[in-house]
This record gives sequence, structure tokens and C-alpha cells, in this order.
Amino acid sequence: MKNLVEVRDLKVEARTDSGRRVEIIKGVSLDIAPGEILALIGESGSGKTTIALTLLGHARTGCRISGGTILVDGKDMAKLGERELASVRGTEVAYVPQSAAAAFNPAIRIIDQVIEVTKIHGLMSPAEARSKAIDLFRALSLPDPEHIGERYPHQVSGGQLQRLAAAMAMIGDPKLIIFDEPTTALDVTTQIEVLKAFKSVMKAGRIAGVYVSHDLAVVAQIADRIMVLRGGEIQETGSTDDILHRAAHPYTRELLAAFEPKPRDDAAVAEKKRAPLLEINNVIAGYGPMQADGLPLVRAVSGVSLSVEKGRNLGIIGESGCGKSTLARAIAGILPISAGTMTLDGRELAPSSRRRTRDQVRELQIVFQYADTALNPAKSIEDILGRPLTFYRGMKGKARDARIAELLDMVHLPKALRHRRPAELSGGQKQRVNFARALAAEPKLILCDEITSALDTVVAAAIIDLLKELQRELSLSYVFISHDLSVVEAICDRIVVMYGGKKVEELTPAQAKAPMHPYSSLLFSSVPKLDPTWLDNLKLDPEQVRAYSHA
Repeated sequence: MKNLVEVRDLKVEARTDSGRRVEIIKGVSLDIAPGEILALIGESGSGKTTIALTLLGHARTGCRISGGTILVDGKDMAKLGERELASVRGTEVAYVPQSAAAAFNPAIRIIDQVIEVTKIHGLMSPAEARSKAIDLFRALSLPDPEHIGERYPHQVSGGQLQRLAAAMAMIGDPKLIIFDEPTTALDVTTQIEVLKAFKSVMKAGRIAGVYVSHDLAVVAQIADRIMVLRGGEIQETGSTDDILHRAAHPYTRELLAAFEPKPRDDAAVAEKKRAPLLEINNVIAGYGPMQADGLPLVRAVSGVSLSVEKGRNLGIIGESGCGKSTLARAIAGILPISAGTMTLDGRELAPSSRRRTRDQVRELQIVFQYADTALNPAKSIEDILGRPLTFYRGMKGKARDARIAELLDMVHLPKALRHRRPAELSGGQKQRVNFARALAAEPKLILCDEITSALDTVVAAAIIDLLKELQRELSLSYVFISHDLSVVEAICDRIVVMYGGKKVEELTPAQAKAPMHPYSSLLFSSVPKLDPTWLDNLKLDPEQVRAYSHA
């Protein structure tokens, strides 16, 4: 069978801060057959997204394709001019980004954006394009396919928007689609629906794909073959089954070993009860105008109570929109609570961080999910880490510089990064800077809002190990919000399950194997396994899915 994609000796160069050029992709070769899905996996900076983008004839700012051939259906993407590339993109090769929200214009209706490529390339009449879009919405299991396109992007859920981004990529009948970590930001129940939809449409249309991901369990469900990358070089390539069960390269085995972080010692979890560090009682928080009863119009958190003991960790899980991130923002004082009480180390916390003492603000830090929006793009990493050192500790000069070096080392980042700006770092590096900034305050409690969702498995496992190490050394406590249940089980002593703004169950990691509440059961059973047959064989209770899925 003739290959659809043939890449030979691909080389990509990047320009360093000093203007020197370094090779970041070092002679990569690969083939993709028609209808085949190849997964590219590896740690942050391994080159997987860079390689995928070259199939569109694109290199990111500061980079250039310096050698090799990139044949897609016989066309060398490295040699095509901009006009030729524009005619190929969207019709022969398409792209589905990690953040669907960034792919859509918030001011234009979804249907008009989905069919735009058909207008640009004159592929079909507007009526035919709309009909085809509705067929794709139906094939991708989107609700109300006839009318969902009339909405604006903010009027649909994250999982729906991700599938709509796929519809936008597929409407031009491409032969190849690049999926760049398209389910990373989705909760597990939504991820299941999106993966099933992607897989069925790709198979039905015999569309080839390149699936970029650091999540091996997701890759196992959708890929025919896996290519393992590190430092811009191929470490190993094989069928999905061979890579998962008969990996030959030590680095591949390291990735597999890091898939499930080492669980906490049950003996440590079972220690006698400690004094509470954080207590919240009957907290209500939300958005919109206040009603006559003094409560907000939208109650994202409704009557939640929980406790975090000193030196212990609490996990909060639930699907998108369940209120877990709103709860974290309320605890941090970013979103003032409307009712209830909160205490930290025996002292009452004011609803707003502005009314809390400087020590209270220092002792309770939050690390946000999206480092891109949490870090000031105009400041260097040195300035970002130095500010809390000066603000909370009055550090200046050599003492401040030495502490910045220590913080970078604590989160496994090279000291040379201190002079760079966030845009010059990978997603994983930015999130580690985000965490280092929280550590700079020397807090007692850190609220971690999906802090490992943007990290590859090896780095995420290293971060979890780091959190445990810091906890032992500094007596830290964590509130860990995540949709990665293996991460929560690995680091948390107790797990709170939230649904619809309420706490529906609280349990230990051991009890998570047999939860009592039906929603908890749905959530835990929706976690992908390192088994290529898992998604196809998954049988969820239809009543549960109807009752609880908001995909």
C-alpha cells in the first residue's frame, strides 16, 4: 500500500537567545498509510508538536525546516510556497488544536466558522456546506446537531467545542488530520465521548491522523502505531500493542512506568487524626447579581463543607462545571464567598483576599491550571519569582538571586531559564515556574488547580514526587484539583467528589475502588487504561451517562 505521508531525514532548527541556531529535530523519518493513526509521544520539548506542524508546512516563530523531505500525498510540504500551502491546508491536511476555545472567534456563530474553509476554497455551496456540517455534528455525537451551530462558542461546553473544532477540520475532506493534544483539558467523562467520536469518524472516513499526546492511555485507545520521541530524535516506533506490552527502549519503559504515579503508603494514610489546617463550612459561592436572599444568581458551589489536616492532602474531583475550580478560587479569596465560614490554622479567613492579612495570603497560595494566563508575558522568570520573595520576605540582591536559583532547582528547571520570558518556555516549563512562584511565599497550604494537566507523564510523575518530598521537608498541605484520578489517588489522603456544585461523596483512595455514590462510580470507571481494547469494550450504565454526562 502506498503511504500517504513519507517524511525522510527531517531537520528543524531553532534560534537561541544569543542568535545561534541549534537543531531541535534531528533527522526524523516516518511513514503513515491512508487511514492510519500515528501517535507521537514524549516529554515536553521532545519535538512531537514541532514534527506534527511540519506536516502542515509550518514551523513556529524562531524555527525553520532546515532539511529533509515531507511528502503528504506526493507534495513536499517543505518546498511549497505560501499560496500553495494555503490551498492544501484545510483541504488535504487539517489541524485540531489543544485549546478549541482559542480556535474559535467568540463573536461569530459556530456554523459560520465551521464552514468557512469551504468558502475559502470554493469546495461547495453554502447550503451543501451547512448540510455537511450538520452531518458531521451528528457523527461526532453532538447534541441537537441541527441547531448547535447557531450558538456562539461560549454557549457550548468544552467537550462540545473540542468536537466542533474537529468538525471544522473535517469538513474539507482532508486526507490527514493533526490532533495536537485535543483532550488534555477535558474531564474524564467528557474525554470518553470525544475519543469515541473522533475514532468512529476517522475510521468511517478512512482519514489518516497524527495524534500528539503525553497521555499514553488516550493514545492506546486511538492510535494504530506509536512513535516515541526524546530530544528531537526517535527512540522507538511500533504498533500500539508492541509499545505498550513489549517496549524495547529504556525511555519508553520509563514513560510506561510513569503512567501511574506511585500511590501513597497506606500506613501513612492511616495515621492518627491530626489538627485541621483548613476548615470550610457550608460555603456558597457563585456568579451573577445577588438575589433577595443575599446569594448569587448562579451558585457554582452550594453548601460545601470540608477539612484539610496539617501535612495531609485533599483531592477534589468531578467533571467540568461541577464547581471544583470555583471552590478553589473561593478558598483563595479570589472569588468572595456569599455564605459559610472558612478558617486557616484556627484563624478565620475573610471572604476576600484583600481583607486578609499578608501572612494569611502568604500561607495559602494557589497554582492555576493555565500557566499562560497566570504568568506575566512581559516579565522574565527571574522577575516573576523575585516578586513574591521581595513582597513577602523582603529579599533583595544576592539573597534573592540565590533563592531564585534554589526555586528553579526545586521544580527541576535549569537556572539558565531565569532570564527568559514565559513565551520562550514550553507548557510544562511554564507550569513549573507557576508552582515555583507559589513555593516562593513559603506557604502552609497550596491549592493546586489541575497543575499536571499540561505536563507529560514523566514530568508529571516527577512533580508528584517533588510535591511529596516538599511535603515531608516543609510540612506542606495540598488541596489537589484534577481530572487525572491516578494523580489524585497517588498524592491525596482523602478525595472529595463534586457534582452540580455539591459534595456528593468523600472517600479514601482505597475506597475509590468501590465508591458508594453512582456518580463517583461513573467517574472512576471512565479513567482510560493502558489497553487498546478498553474504549471499544467500555460499557457504562446508560442511565448514569444520561443523568450525569454533560459532554
